[in-house]
Amino acid sequence: MLSAARLRGRVTPIRISGPHRYSLYFTRQLATHDQNLAIPETVPVPYSRSPPPPFLPVPQTYARPLERDLFWRKIPQWSNLAARDFMSWDWNRKNVVEKEKNLHEFLDNVLPDVVPRAKHLGGVQCRDEFVTDVHGGMKKASMSVRVMPYVLSRINWQDPANDPLFKQYIPLKSLMIDDHPMLHHDSLAERRDSPVSKLVHRYPDKALFLVTSVCPTLCVFCTRAYGVGAHTDAVVKDFTNANRAEMETALAYIQNHEEIHDVAISGGDTFYLAPHILEELGDRLLAMDNIDRVRFASKGLAVAPQRFIEERDAWTEALARLSNKARRIGKQVALHTHFNHPNEISWLTEQASLKLIQQGITVRNQTVLLRGINDDIDTMSDLIRKLCKMAIQPYYIYQCDMVPTIEHLRTPLSTILDLEAQLQGITAGFLIPKCIVDLPGGGGKRPGSLHESYDRETGISTFTQPALKGNGRENKVYKYYDPVDTLDPKIRDSLVSSLREEVRRSQALKEERERESKQVI
Repeated sequence: MLSAARLRGRVTPIRISGPHRYSLYFTRQLATHDQNLAIPETVPVPYSRSPPPPFLPVPQTYARPLERDLFWRKIPQWSNLAARDFMSWDWNRKNVVEKEKNLHEFLDNVLPDVVPRAKHLGGVQCRDEFVTDVHGGMKKASMSVRVMPYVLSRINWQDPANDPLFKQYIPLKSLMIDDHPMLHHDSLAERRDSPVSKLVHRYPDKALFLVTSVCPTLCVFCTRAYGVGAHTDAVVKDFTNANRAEMETALAYIQNHEEIHDVAISGGDTFYLAPHILEELGDRLLAMDNIDRVRFASKGLAVAPQRFIEERDAWTEALARLSNKARRIGKQVALHTHFNHPNEISWLTEQASLKLIQQGITVRNQTVLLRGINDDIDTMSDLIRKLCKMAIQPYYIYQCDMVPTIEHLRTPLSTILDLEAQLQGITAGFLIPKCIVDLPGGGGKRPGSLHESYDRETGISTFTQPALKGNGRENKVYKYYDPVDTLDPKIRDSLVSSLREEVRRSQALKEERERESKQVI
């Protein structure tokens, strides 16, 4: 249906010739189209003498035989935990591991006496050494530790230092390396592009609404380490959940800027938004004439799929209602989630995804490319195929952002370029994710293959962003830097020294401008 605001001309009844000659249809003529072009309001269905074939029965859930893998029982303290408890969202919320003492107790229960070190370090270490390594990582990390029971139950605790899930959520000091000189918090300059509190408006037609600072599970490589999660020894967070006044101001801004057609609601993670707030935000955005698409960002499907399966979960029901409302008025609501490795996917994930599909909810996935976790073609291909099997659209593969204390997880640009070439043809073209660099300094998303230059010796790649205008962005060149430890040792030290000097000069210039600005005031 087309809105009255877009309708020009008259509504004309016409008779359709051919196989539909006995049907009366209404067509609309639009001022923006050829006046002779008639657009049917309803698509005619050809008459058929034979009865339609019967529909195949649709299962409510995947089959659940009695021998279904109760994988959480590998955790000693959950060895007798009933499925109904592990499937309960309330139980999961109460058993999150997030404080240092809490984590220490969990590790003491789950670790064997001896565990292997990371493969590139070699050897083994006793349990106490490993726990000390974890605590050292927590003191140095930008992100605090917060892990849902589902994630903990998917980790191989016989070899945690080499487990692809453990490395995403729990830091080890022994794995950390010196930061690149060009790294800094808020590497994407989101705060600079924030016209009002909690809203980022960088692209002309899109806005990012940051409504919460809480996540069900905290990633060590979080882009918003400057504000998400609890304070750490390294970072005092400066971000809070949006209050009512901030929400109203952001919504008013979106409504008053008619060029905005797409809003992504994130944080933090919308999984921890109260269901009535989730629905209210969605309703109010969908009611705006200028908004066509609303996206809710949540890692919940990857780290706590049980919630989606639980009967009468208010958050899931609110999302389903919003999706149905949007579809009825010709708009879109989608859930954007975040899987990085095939091991995150279990039969619970499959059930949760099926429920979302049956409720008509579009789900897309964004993956972050992480060194030693998913930076090889076999792992990434497996992940993509499993996502496709669950009808989740593999959307983006992100080059890991340049934020502090995770240098050991970043890959050189060459890795994502090689991976992109290898991924072509592994499945249908529309299911191949785009390989993206979110450009440092606020340049926005750009395919890695569209770099202007890439010096593999210095590890410096340059990009432009034609889509961004104003604020000095025309013809601006953005740079991405490969991790220092991946560079040729012969030039590494001299390059780092020159980059540090560049940072020092830039900081001095910034401070001078700030002093001049204060003097003018």
